[in-house]
Amino acid sequence: MIEWAYVAGGAVVGFIVGLTGVGGGSLMTPLLLYGFGVSPSVAVGTDLLFAGLTKGVGVWSFARRGLVPWRVVRDLGGASVAGVAAMLLVLHTVGAASKEVEQAIRVALGVMLLLTAMATAIKVMQAGWRWRATPAPVLPPADDETAQRPRWRWAPWGFGAAIGALVALTSVGAGAVGVVALMAIYPRLPMARVVAADVTYAVPVTLIAGLGHAALLGTVDWALLGWLLLGSWPGIWLGSRLVQHAPVAWLRTALSAMLGWVGIKLLGVV
Repeated sequence: MIEWAYVAGGAVVGFIVGLTGVGGGSLMTPLLLYGFGVSPSVAVGTDLLFAGLTKGVGVWSFARRGLVPWRVVRDLGGASVAGVAAMLLVLHTVGAASKEVEQAIRVALGVMLLLTAMATAIKVMQAGWRWRATPAPVLPPADDETAQRPRWRWAPWGFGAAIGALVALTSVGAGAVGVVALMAIYPRLPMARVVAADVTYAVPVTLIAGLGHAALLGTVDWALLGWLLLGSWPGIWLGSRLVQHAPVAWLRTALSAMLGWVGIKLLGVV
């Protein structure tokens, strides 16, 4: 029966991701920790592959509609992979299952969940509690090229490396936090293209980090991953279908509160 609980958990997370756009890592890792009693290192390793394979569906949709800013993805992706490699090397050297690393994962995950909660709340306030998102403007090629230039030349590399390291350590890093950071780095890029960039560069980063966890650290539960994906794919499909008919702002507000509470719990405050 526990396998069907995994399927149900994957379906719920996939549905929420499809409905609200909140990152799967910020939802699945706490569920694995507190819902299924998985150790922090295995929860992170398994969730990385879960997130990469789940978000791949979204990338295909964005690319088909021509929304992916490939220059942004290229700049972020290279630095993020370097950050992933550096963090995996540290975890391999120290030992991913050691008590010190497990505690570091909990603390870092708690901080990232608090940041995700804040970023999600900011997105709700910026949207003005509207039910539907405003369609992204179609920019002329020259304007689009300008929009893909960062405000600060070093920012994509510094941000990408930091996000890559955090993703390898906690499985959380892109999602709502990434969107808010990309809005600051690329202020002229339309919102739909910011989201497309965030999802697209996160897929290879999470997959590489997840495969690194599996090969170097042995912290991926393959059977658990299969059951989670069995539920998540139909869940994200259904959520994306219902997004235009749901009170997304209210749902994101509730998720922000929940993620904030889980983050505080991981930090040992409550």
